[in-house]
Amino acid sequence: MAPPVRTPRQAWIDAALTILATSGPDAIRVETLAAELGVTRGGFYRQFADRQELLDVVLDTWERRSIDEVLRRLEGEGGDARTKVRKAGTLTLSRELMPIDLAVREWARREPAVAVRLARVDNSRMDYLRELIGTLHSDPREVEARSMLAFSLMIADYLIAADHRTGTRTDIIRSASELILG
Repeated sequence: MAPPVRTPRQAWIDAALTILATSGPDAIRVETLAAELGVTRGGFYRQFADRQELLDVVLDTWERRSIDEVLRRLEGEGGDARTKVRKAGTLTLSRELMPIDLAVREWARREPAVAVRLARVDNSRMDYLRELIGTLHSDPREVEARSMLAFSLMIADYLIAADHRTGTRTDIIRSASELILG
């Protein structure tokens, strides 16, 4: 008799990330995940001690993808500071990561432990922006202001629904980036 096929740990994590992005953390339930994966709940408990462990791993995965994997790719692809800042915005808040990022931001409003993680991720992002923009401008307050504007633009792009009168959204974001980077 063949041993039972086990659902890989990463499948549970990926399914939980999808649910987080679409429905929020409260919707991440063992029963829901098992149904999504087409398996029994018992398989979950072979991979995780409990739901909280899964939620912690989901946040770890989001943090790793948002920081470590993005930085590895940015540094691997190279380019000057302006190019890296533009790519950082594109990669950090990609179509895959942005829905998760927004869900984590909402979650952090209600959960102090998640707020601590979000602050750590945002501080890492800001540190990287400061480092890059610091190569373009020498005044520390200007570097801080430009870094904050660049980061705000990345986040706000997904939150603002306004139409643009003088070009496409991409054109306007590109122009705003040029203003920020100088």
